[in-house]
Amino acid sequence: MSFYIGREAPKLWRRICAEATIEINLLAENWKYILGGLIFQYIHGLGARGVHYLHRPGPTLQDAGYFLLPELGSDNAYISETVFTTIFLSFVLWTFHPFIFKTKKIYTVLMWCRVLAFLVACQFLRMITFYSTQLPGPNYHCREGSKLATLPRPDSVLEVLLLNFPRGLLYGCGDLIFSSHMIFSLVFVRTYQKYGTRRFIKQCAWIAVIAQSFLIVASRKHYTVDVVVAWYTVNLVVFFVDKKLSELPDRSSAASLLPVSKDSKTKEENHKLLNGNTDPEDWRPRTQINGMIMEDGNAVHVEAAVNGVYRQ
Repeated sequence: MSFYIGREAPKLWRRICAEATIEINLLAENWKYILGGLIFQYIHGLGARGVHYLHRPGPTLQDAGYFLLPELGSDNAYISETVFTTIFLSFVLWTFHPFIFKTKKIYTVLMWCRVLAFLVACQFLRMITFYSTQLPGPNYHCREGSKLATLPRPDSVLEVLLLNFPRGLLYGCGDLIFSSHMIFSLVFVRTYQKYGTRRFIKQCAWIAVIAQSFLIVASRKHYTVDVVVAWYTVNLVVFFVDKKLSELPDRSSAASLLPVSKDSKTKEENHKLLNGNTDPEDWRPRTQINGMIMEDGNAVHVEAAVNGVYRQ
């Protein structure tokens, strides 16, 4: 066992280094998009912070979801956050899996460029809607009598720019329509639906998002309309933005992204590591058709369909 681990460790390290080389090159080409997406996350935080100054607590609005779903209570509100955190962290880890696992289907930098584009478009629409009309927040800390329901006028611009992190993000009020939690969850799950390879994980992810929708309402973090609007808005935005973006390149072209090396053997080994192949006989490109990553085990049949000839 120790011999096997010792033998595989150098391969894993070479694979991580080869993958990092490609990702650094891609980051150098696309850093503006990544930086722009991250800056807009901060702008979205400013927007949510700003609407809290305008929030005025009042009676909770009549809501169909509140009649149908029992209230979890403030002590159990963490259940909703736990589901969201699981979805969030699972997706983030998956986008970095090319550095570790052999079966690589995506480039991490290009994937996050795409995801950030979806998030920015959805969050821009969200800011327009919750600034259009301020509703009384249904969350426990946003109700009448709570000290956190309203914010006093800021003493300085710096107080606004710092967002009172992290307390200001956790205890915001007024940024209701539509749910930011649903934006992230739906964008992540739809992205994995297209580029992921495990059908079981896809099914579990959609079940988790549906469960989160009910939990958000049951924990009174949002009105039902916030969740409903998120479902059709995010899906439509992702659908149309995805049509405008160029498709992710096939992983089989990874060799062209490797730096030029005088040592052809080293470059050949890196190519095999990047494609998840350690044996020369199994050195074949991964198949990607119309931007859809095929399920495991279907590569031969897809390749045959493309070439018009069935090969064993």
